[in-house]
Amino acid sequence: MRHIAIIGSGPAGYYTAEAIQKLWGDDVRIDIFDMLPVPYGLIRFGVAPDHQSIKGVSRRYEKTALNENVRFVGNICIGRDVTVPELQTLYDAIVLATGAPNDRELTIPGADSGNVFGSAAFVGWYNGHPQFAELNPDLSGKHAVVIGMGNVALDVARILAKTEQEFAGADIVAHALDALRSSNVETITIVGRRGPHQIMMTPKELGELGALERASPRVDKTDLPDEAEDALLEPGLRKSVTHLRSFAAIPEDMHAEKPIEVAFDMFASPSEIVSDGSDGSVTALRVERTEVKTGKAVGTGEFYDIPADLLVSCIGYRTSPIPDVPFDERMGRFANDGGRILNGIYCVGWARRGPSGTIGTNRPDGYAVADLIHEDKEAGKLGRAGKAGREGFDALATERSLDVVTFRDWKKIEEAEEKAAREGAPREKFVDIEAMIRAAN
Repeated sequence: MRHIAIIGSGPAGYYTAEAIQKLWGDDVRIDIFDMLPVPYGLIRFGVAPDHQSIKGVSRRYEKTALNENVRFVGNICIGRDVTVPELQTLYDAIVLATGAPNDRELTIPGADSGNVFGSAAFVGWYNGHPQFAELNPDLSGKHAVVIGMGNVALDVARILAKTEQEFAGADIVAHALDALRSSNVETITIVGRRGPHQIMMTPKELGELGALERASPRVDKTDLPDEAEDALLEPGLRKSVTHLRSFAAIPEDMHAEKPIEVAFDMFASPSEIVSDGSDGSVTALRVERTEVKTGKAVGTGEFYDIPADLLVSCIGYRTSPIPDVPFDERMGRFANDGGRILNGIYCVGWARRGPSGTIGTNRPDGYAVADLIHEDKEAGKLGRAGKAGREGFDALATERSLDVVTFRDWKKIEEAEEKAAREGAPREKFVDIEAMIRAAN
């Protein structure tokens, strides 16, 4: 019997468990650890609350979780409750599937101003992550700025622009819905250093922006390249640029019919956050006009200010280091060679490659790492079978009085959240760990 520990219960973790289970059948026991009492990681706390169809992939992970040789071990922080060297004595292989939960730092003057947030924090706030539930962003101002040209920036802008009715069927948490209900935001400016042909936004998400009840997207026609150049783009990006062209063609009188404007400000590189001297809160984002040369944004020396009462930076994510595991500080991920970190230690998903790709990208990634582990086992690199595995961990957990949450416990939490849901919503998430533990018990 072989024993595998997977650290992280998001898409990468469950796809890896699925792959190992298929490869090894009854000859393996897999423990999936998570620092929170609830599984699914990015699906629960990263995917936008109004994208319930995407969250439905968790049903596939539940199928894996219900296998007798797969176990969820929640409410255990690796590096604090149990160390990686301790896990090495218990498990034949360890897979780090911790994702990239930390914001890439916005390194410009004024980044520490009030009402300035990274997307991990802001998205975590409206998605009910216990770490960010008390963020309390001030939405009383008229101007919001979102830095970034990817889907996360679109998510943040869309959530800020929606009416309460448009959240029907979403699992946005109550404290965020209450705040958005009284929001005074009238303009949302999405800022990007480069132009339309370099955006990372996908067609579906851009299309949603054009169908909002009270918000109208605006694109400056002069930012758009000659339409003939679109033919050189790959099909998905070409569709996205087509959406931008349709936004640029919206007549002024149609903009006037909607109280909120979502404006794209391209070829603009953030250079400084301007704040109010009285309370230190952001008042503007100073940007430098750019031009794209050989794919890179180059400053022109022209600066201007964009009004901002709220600023959310959506410029990327970093993995959390874990003691005793080599980490690549420059790339913000675990140091690895194709998924191998050290003998018997592997990484997968964003923890391996950085925050890129879609949720589905983690499936082939998980299967590839499962193949690596299998190869190393066959080559004798994992040593002989006979480690204590989950029985050894359970003894350690008992010795340290660790409050482990199982998948059965999670189902109790899920049931309680579903019962507490407002009308039309699938659930009302618990936003603090103690409440989750109470529901589990």
